[in-house]
Amino acid sequence: MGRPSAREQILDAYQDILIESGSAAVTLDAVAARAKVSKGGLLYHFGSKDALLDGLLDRLLRLTAADVEQARTAPEGVVRYWLLSSVTDADMTKPAHRASIAALRLLGSEPKVTETMNEVGRLWWELLEQHIGDPLTAEIVGLLGDGLYLRATLGGQTPQPVLDRMPEVLRRLGLDAAESDLGPRPR
Repeated sequence: MGRPSAREQILDAYQDILIESGSAAVTLDAVAARAKVSKGGLLYHFGSKDALLDGLLDRLLRLTAADVEQARTAPEGVVRYWLLSSVTDADMTKPAHRASIAALRLLGSEPKVTETMNEVGRLWWELLEQHIGDPLTAEIVGLLGDGLYLRATLGGQTPQPVLDRMPEVLRRLGLDAAESDLGPRPR
């Protein structure tokens, strides 16, 4: 894989600063220095801090959409993919996780972040609901995945019993292992 474009390097630098130091440390000069580009080079790609934020949120939505598509065709099925990746993807080496953590550093101070995080959740919920067929069960599965992701992100104990007993978890949710791998239920 080749070297990332200057635009991607700038977004990476912006993410890194947000993750490591928070929004107070973000200046155009700091992002340019971190990305090893001139301030003019940064401004060519992103004319303002607001444009950097838009770039980050666009990146997050693109990565989420790609992950949702991967889940749609995952051999283990959508529900298992969602629950297992909720633990395995909470890793700072994963681009979508890094983009999420950077965006979350701005939650509460930037309304666009709240809108984007809601859109990320909606993309996943729609896939789960389409696959499961019952909105309430889809919501419960979504919340279970969110909880697993939060626990893994915070570095808490991996909920190994939940992962090891996935068929039982699915059965208790009314999604036995065979049914959960068949794809969307008819409406």
